[in-house]
Amino acid sequence: MKDSNNNNNAKKRQRKPEGDGDSEADKEPNNNNNNNKKKTKTNTKKNSKNNSKEIKGILTSFMLLEDEEKREQQELDRDTNEDRVFIDSNHNQKTKHMVDYYYSNIQDYCTELDQLDRTKRKKSRLLLAGAVTAATATVADEEDKPTSTKTESAASVNHHRRLWVKDRSKAWWDECNSPDYPEEDFKKAFRMGRSTFDLICEELNSAIAKEDTTLRNAIPVKQRVAVCLWRLATGDPLRLVSKRFGLGISTCHKLVLEVCLAIKTVLMPKYLQWPDDNSLRKIKDEFESISGIPNVVGSMYTTHIPIIAPKISVAAYFNRKHTERNQKTSYSITVQGVVDPNGVFSDVCIGWPGSMPDDQVLEKSALYQRANGGLLKGVWIVGNSGYPLLDWVLVPYTHPNLTWPQNAFNEKIGEIQRVAKDAFARLKGRWCCLQKRTEVKLQDLPVVLGACCVLHNICELRNEGMDPELRFDLVDDEMVPEMALRSVTSMKARDSIAHNILHHGIGGTRFV
Repeated sequence: MKDSNNNNNAKKRQRKPEGDGDSEADKEPNNNNNNNKKKTKTNTKKNSKNNSKEIKGILTSFMLLEDEEKREQQELDRDTNEDRVFIDSNHNQKTKHMVDYYYSNIQDYCTELDQLDRTKRKKSRLLLAGAVTAATATVADEEDKPTSTKTESAASVNHHRRLWVKDRSKAWWDECNSPDYPEEDFKKAFRMGRSTFDLICEELNSAIAKEDTTLRNAIPVKQRVAVCLWRLATGDPLRLVSKRFGLGISTCHKLVLEVCLAIKTVLMPKYLQWPDDNSLRKIKDEFESISGIPNVVGSMYTTHIPIIAPKISVAAYFNRKHTERNQKTSYSITVQGVVDPNGVFSDVCIGWPGSMPDDQVLEKSALYQRANGGLLKGVWIVGNSGYPLLDWVLVPYTHPNLTWPQNAFNEKIGEIQRVAKDAFARLKGRWCCLQKRTEVKLQDLPVVLGACCVLHNICELRNEGMDPELRFDLVDDEMVPEMALRSVTSMKARDSIAHNILHHGIGGTRFV
C-alpha cells in the first residue's frame, strides 16, 4: 500500500512541471496580443489627434475667409453709400439749379405776359374810347348832314363792328322774318303758323331777351326762338343750323338750351298741367262718347327716344327690343305721357332708362305717387297691355281664349289707346329731333323733350295742322308685366264694364 501511494505522489510531482511549462508557453502569445492592441490604440489616438488638428485648421481658414468677405462687403457697401450720397447730392444740386433757372424764366415770362396784357388793355381802352368818341361825333354830325352822309357814317360804324363779330350771312333768316314770306313755307320750316310763332316769342320775351352792348347787338328774340324751333323740327346738326341762321355753332347750341329751358319754365305750367274739375268732366264725356267706357280721364302711352350710348350706366339705357328688331345696338330713354281726347298732354314723365318696362316707368312717375295719394280716386286712366291693372289704371284683357264681352271690351279700350299713340306719333313727326340720336347731352335731354311736349300742346290747342309728309309710324314694344293683375276691385269693375258694353250696346257695339 505504501508503495502504491508513493508511486502516485511521484506521478503528481512529475505532472506539475509539465503543467507549469505549458502555462508559460501560453502566456507568451497573450502578451503579444496585448502589446499589439496597445500599439493600435496608440496609433488611433495619434490619428484622431491629427484629424482634429486638420479639421480645426480647415475651420479656421473658413472663418478667416468669411471675415475677409465680410470686411470686403462692408467696404463695398461703404463705398456704394458714399457714391450714392455723392450722386444724390449732385442730382439735388442740378435739380435745384434747373428749378431755379426755370422758375426765374417763368417769372420773367409771366412778367412779360402781364406787361403785354396791360398794354393790350390800354390799347383796347383807347380804341374803345376812340370808337365811342367817333360814334358820338358821328351822331352829332348826322343831325346836321344830309341822308347820304348818314349812310356813310353807318357804314363806318359797321366797319368798326367787324372787329368784334364775325360777318356771317343771315339772308335765309331775313327772308323768313320778312312779312312777305309765304305762310305755308313758314309753317313747313317751323311746324307752326306765324301767329303761333309770334305768341311764343311774346310769352318768352321776358325770359330770353338780351340787351345790346357797346361791342355787339343782342340776338333778337324771334331769331332765338327760330333757331330752337328749327333745330327741334328738323333735327339738323348744329353745323347746318349755324350756316342757315348766320350764327356760331356754340351760339346755336346755347340758344337751343336756353329757349328750351325757358319753354319748360315759363310755358309748361300754363300749357301742360293736370285738368281741373270742369275740364275733367268734359274729358270723361268725350272719352265715353268714343268708347262707351265711363270715368276715363286720360289715355297713357310710353315711347322711347334714341340716344347715343352714355358714358355711365350703359346697360341701364340698352334697349333690347329695339336692338333685336333693328339688328343694331340701340340705347334710349323713355317718355310717358297722358293725353286728353284731343291728344293734348296733361302729364309727362321723362328721362328714365330705356331698359325699364312700362310698368316700372309708371311706378317711378309722379303721377303714380299722386294717384296713390288719392288724386285719381274713382276715375280711370287707360293704358295698353304693358301696364298693370290698378285701382286707377284700366288695361285690356291679355289672357288667351277671350269671351265675347272681353273681346268687345278690348275693341273699345283700343280706341282710347289709339288717342295716346296717335298723339305721340304727331309729337315725333312734328319734332324730328325725337326720331334720331341727338347731340344733346343726356343730362340736358329731359329739358329738350319737355319743351317738345309743351310745343306740341300749343300746336294742338291752336289747331296747327301737320303736313301729311311728316307722318311718323310709331313702333314701341309692349311687354306684359309679371304681375298684370294687382287689384281685385278693378278686375270686377272691368268685367262689369265689358258686360255692359256687349249686352247694353254701349258705344254702338252689339255681338248678340
